[in-house]
Amino acid sequence: MARIAGVNIPTAKRVPIALTYITGIGNAKAAEICEATNIDMTRRVNELSDAEVLSIREYIDANLTVEGDLRRETQMNIKRLMDLGCYRGLRHRRNLPVRGQRTSTNARTRKGPAKAIAGKKK
Repeated sequence: MARIAGVNIPTAKRVPIALTYITGIGNAKAAEICEATNIDMTRRVNELSDAEVLSIREYIDANLTVEGDLRRETQMNIKRLMDLGCYRGLRHRRNLPVRGQRTSTNARTRKGPAKAIAGKKK
């Protein structure tokens, strides 16, 4: 089992598909990594040599922000917005939708399960 950026990537899958298991790497970045390290996109992870896995690992470390660093950076950005007290920060603080969605209906994922209000039925 290959371990890249602290993640065990599946061995039976093709290389670009397996790389998407790493947080911060999508389909386009995975293809870019394969192209930069000269690895054929049809090869499977278990067919890679140790040197090829090492080259992928070094490329990711040098050029991309992934996994824990990416999560930390995202959380710091959210914390910054909350400390500033801007509108987006207030929405994060109250656990409400941040990007302008309606909240009178829907928004249940963000607001949690509906709470019954006493005396509302008529």
